[in-house]
Amino acid sequence: MPKQKRIKTDYPGVYYIEGTSAATGKQEKIYYIYYWKDRKKIEEKAGRQIEDAMTPARAARIRSEKLSGKQASNKERREALKADKTVWTISKLWGEYKPVRAPKSIGSDDNRFKNYIEPAIGGKQLKDIVPLDLDRIRLNLMKNRKPQTVAHVLEIIRRVSNFAITKRLCPGLGFKVQLPKFDNKKTEDLTPEELGRLLKAIEEEKDNPHVAKMLKVALFTGLRRGEIFRLKWGDIDFEKGFIHLHDTKGGKSHAIPLNPSARDILKNVERTESPYVFPGRNGGLRVDCKYQADPIKKRAGLPKDFRIFHGLRHVYASLLVSSGQVDLFTLQKLLTHKSPQMVQRYAHLRDEALRKASNLAGELVNEAVKHAEQKEKTDNVIPLR
Repeated sequence: MPKQKRIKTDYPGVYYIEGTSAATGKQEKIYYIYYWKDRKKIEEKAGRQIEDAMTPARAARIRSEKLSGKQASNKERREALKADKTVWTISKLWGEYKPVRAPKSIGSDDNRFKNYIEPAIGGKQLKDIVPLDLDRIRLNLMKNRKPQTVAHVLEIIRRVSNFAITKRLCPGLGFKVQLPKFDNKKTEDLTPEELGRLLKAIEEEKDNPHVAKMLKVALFTGLRRGEIFRLKWGDIDFEKGFIHLHDTKGGKSHAIPLNPSARDILKNVERTESPYVFPGRNGGLRVDCKYQADPIKKRAGLPKDFRIFHGLRHVYASLLVSSGQVDLFTLQKLLTHKSPQMVQRYAHLRDEALRKASNLAGELVNEAVKHAEQKEKTDNVIPLR
């Protein structure tokens, strides 16, 4: 087999080759890292673009952790696994799985594992788990948690089982995990009056100007909360008018246009020594701002269940589609969705805009007909003179 071409990235010690995804059959990038340790060059695979949601930035972070000793090399991990004769419990598998999980949701997943899975089945092996074990977890959660949370918890167990099988660590579950069905397509929107009150509350916010500007950015760009948190000054191209997004929900990098309103907001953000536009504590990555955003939502009199960042993303999308000037394909690209199905929830707004345009056409035609008839009557009048 000929040696595949190595393609450099913008990150030192990170390159990729072109491969094919076993899951989809589509072409994908396979990222590798190389570094020096104990005077020896180590070169190893970081992960696949689709299967592992790997990106150049994430591969660079893995390389940095291995250089600093926070994470063992692939060879060291394989040798440790061979020497380790302990039983592969769910908790042990989770500890092995976490380093290869995409970082965007690992914090939330880790909390779910510690709170709901570990106390119930953390000490068990996958082969010893029966459907009744998962039924107990599901029933306990459904007492005070939403179906979506239940699905997330059970999905963790399914992923850990698949991971164990893929890495040939131990046998997986002997049955299929049944996830509860839930409607995850709720479109949160605001009436013009509610939007007006929210904008007024944002303008009046003096204690947390960064949060106020973040909400405006969400409204004018449709960016996800996490994308705003991770936004760095180096990601904003003020000259060419683009925002470059990395480690998005779909695992790909995107560039979206920087409109004049968003540009003005970002230009007026006070810069600090942090690389992040809206940094958290000590200039690091912000992880939440619910405590600062909730008072703004309360002053605006918005519904309690309105998730402000998620909601403003929907408002952004709804305004564009209902204008009748933006099609769903364009909206999909602006929202950085992987598939067109994700924007189908806005189809009714597009249909309404088309209906209004059609009604307007009918009115214009009728007006033209009336005008022609009136002119004809005028032309047929015989002057008495």
